[in-house]
Amino acid sequence: MHTWEQLTTETSNINSQNIDEVSTLKMLQIMNEEDKKVTNAVAKELNNISHAVDIVSNSLKNDGRLFYVGAGSSGRLGVLDAAECPPTFGIASTKIQGIIAGGERAVFTAVEGAEDDPNGATKQLDAREIRPKDVVIGIAASGVTPYVNGALEYASIIGCKTIFLTCNVLNSTPTVDVLIRPVVGPEVITGSTRLKAGTATKLVLNMISTGSMVSLGKTYGNLMVDLKPTNKKLIDRSIRIFCSIAKITEVEAETHLKRADNDLKVALVMKFKSCDKEAASRLLSKNSLSVKAAILSK
Repeated sequence: MHTWEQLTTETSNINSQNIDEVSTLKMLQIMNEEDKKVTNAVAKELNNISHAVDIVSNSLKNDGRLFYVGAGSSGRLGVLDAAECPPTFGIASTKIQGIIAGGERAVFTAVEGAEDDPNGATKQLDAREIRPKDVVIGIAASGVTPYVNGALEYASIIGCKTIFLTCNVLNSTPTVDVLIRPVVGPEVITGSTRLKAGTATKLVLNMISTGSMVSLGKTYGNLMVDLKPTNKKLIDRSIRIFCSIAKITEVEAETHLKRADNDLKVALVMKFKSCDKEAASRLLSKNSLSVKAAILSK
């Protein structure tokens, strides 16, 4: 049994003990001062986050997948990050998946007791046919969630690379390949880890997924050239990105995109290499789907 009161995330924050007695502005100032501690905590973990990015990108390059596993707020943040990757980076929804204790309904409604089952994630991982080339990132602000720890243990047995993201200093942690531990201190509202711990978690997941996608050639500089133009905003963004890179007019960009079936990466290679769609696709395939590499190739 864990003694919850010893966890940093369960400790009372001396700076907010009278938060219910101050003005609204003062309350927000207290929160803001506490939030400033988050980026420093994450900065101390950059070496570990870098290692995690390398592991994830290597897996994705070799037909592996990334699974975020968490409960409650931590699980929802994993589901959110996974859901954002396909429209932003054009990656298949099966490649990065979020698994949450209690299943999909737990994204919107608390499923009581689901996080206490150490074998709860096993069935969910098995349903996705987890295999050694996959990566499992366990997310638990407290660091002691049985559902998450059980998932990491099971993934390790399968042979997956494992990463653990927590916001607590623990006496013992799961045996994993990478431990990421931004310790943000006690929450403004005691135990409410959707606050500083949640913010730190979101920052780390942003880094892991974005860093991996950049490594996979999903960007050209800081432009998202692999986005899926599924709505008016993204169609407009595709055109603007094309114009920015190729230095052409919007009308010209629209014409090139149409010839490439609205595949921005293919359209860019077609433009710069003066080739047809099939040749552009071949060049991308030979250059790890990197637009820059394809353009510079001979």
